[in-house]
Amino acid sequence: MSHEIIGRVLKDRRTKNLTRRLRPGDIALIYHSDLDITSAYNLVECRVAAVINAQKCITGKYPNGGPTILIDAGIPVYDNAGFEAFSSIPEGTQCKIVGNTIYYGNEKSITVCQLTRELVEEELAGARANLHVELDHFARNTLEHLANEEWLLYDPVETPVLKTQFNDRHVMIVVRGHGYKEDLAMLSEYLRDVRPVLVGVDGGADALLEARLQPHVILGDMDSVSDTALTCGAELVVHGYPHGDSRGVPGMERLNALGIPASVLHSAGTSEDVAMLLADALGARLIVAVGTHFSLEEFLDKGRNGMASTFLTRLRIGSRLVDAKGIARLYEGQRIRLRDFALILLAAACPIVAVIFITNPGRAILQFVDVWLRYHFH
Repeated sequence: MSHEIIGRVLKDRRTKNLTRRLRPGDIALIYHSDLDITSAYNLVECRVAAVINAQKCITGKYPNGGPTILIDAGIPVYDNAGFEAFSSIPEGTQCKIVGNTIYYGNEKSITVCQLTRELVEEELAGARANLHVELDHFARNTLEHLANEEWLLYDPVETPVLKTQFNDRHVMIVVRGHGYKEDLAMLSEYLRDVRPVLVGVDGGADALLEARLQPHVILGDMDSVSDTALTCGAELVVHGYPHGDSRGVPGMERLNALGIPASVLHSAGTSEDVAMLLADALGARLIVAVGTHFSLEEFLDKGRNGMASTFLTRLRIGSRLVDAKGIARLYEGQRIRLRDFALILLAAACPIVAVIFITNPGRAILQFVDVWLRYHFH
């Protein structure tokens, strides 16, 4: 008999918005082709009972790691359920999954395909074979963007007026990317000793609050940051599109609805790039980046046409930028073992024992102990 999964279904076209609402035991209904590693880790942290994807978790464009992360965590993944499943299963309804069938409502059902490790490996192998095509497309678009965004290397940044002082201070920019929690934990001593300016990029503000750190500035298009973070007292800077772009400043609509004042910074590039440019323009002595995106897989995950702005931003800032991504891995397996701790104590005790044996007060103490033991045990 097949194992049954029963849970409340929550759904959203944007996985990062959905993970803010999920609770342990929920079933996540997503609409996410080429499931990326950051979204997968967020779903694992939510401890969902299962993930149903209305689209294909692996389309074959590139070898994305999201499905493997979910399967390794023991979370069943049901693939390519289709738009009908996404639209017809009501938000908040109780669903039962038996085998490859989803039951909901008045005994309605949809047949889906559960991803297995073998199936994922087969699809990833096909994606690796196709990677050269995606790399060529990616490189061409990056070169095109480099030509259009070269101004990032030398043009001054029109910075908003902020109360927070950046000049000659360390600035930590936090993005809610893969591994951000572990890296923040490893930087606890640095945070305590240096007390840098803390900048949260969209959901990075919530990451700081979860780590019991108060962001000084929140920057982004405000689409994936919680109301709690927006009202925590930090200064808000909305990343607006370059002047002349018809998309304008979409993030301001949400803040206006909440009645929260904010500044606007118009710039091309990603919000994390803009946060680095802002810190640089305001005179930061050192910029520490946590959770930012820079590897090829991460940029393919994000679906960007090019990574020109990131290249140019990092060229502009130069050695003042320290990427803390993966710093926790430097210390993996480096916990002090009990045997090592005992050896340290023994080494520290040797000089003390030597002093006791070679000094008159030490010998007197030993004689007293010897007399006390003879009196009590003979």
